[in-house]
Amino acid sequence: MKKRPISITIVSWVYIAAGCAGLIYHAPEWKTPSAEHWQIVWVSAVRLLAVVAGIAMLRGQNWSRWLTIAWMAIHVVISLFNSWEQAAMHAVLLTVVIWILVRQPARDYFSKTPA
Repeated sequence: MKKRPISITIVSWVYIAAGCAGLIYHAPEWKTPSAEHWQIVWVSAVRLLAVVAGIAMLRGQNWSRWLTIAWMAIHVVISLFNSWEQAAMHAVLLTVVIWILVRQPARDYFSKTPA
């Protein structure tokens, strides 16, 4: 079993926590039907993807690190429609996540060959 870098553990749990927090936050919206009900479906799906990515990263699944990067990149694009400050913050977070997930310790952890 390959040893998981602490940085991967931290990013994984942050994604799991963010996804769960988002699902809990948006849960009341499922009870009130509205014309924008499809939006809560998409928001919940995106939050669920964060949980799935975090769990899969903890398990060493290589595809999950790319899902994690894509998830954050989508947030950068979405935040461009809100404010440049929000977009800048998401861009900084994306940069940090990429840096953590493509460094050699991460590549070693996610590789198929045992350590």
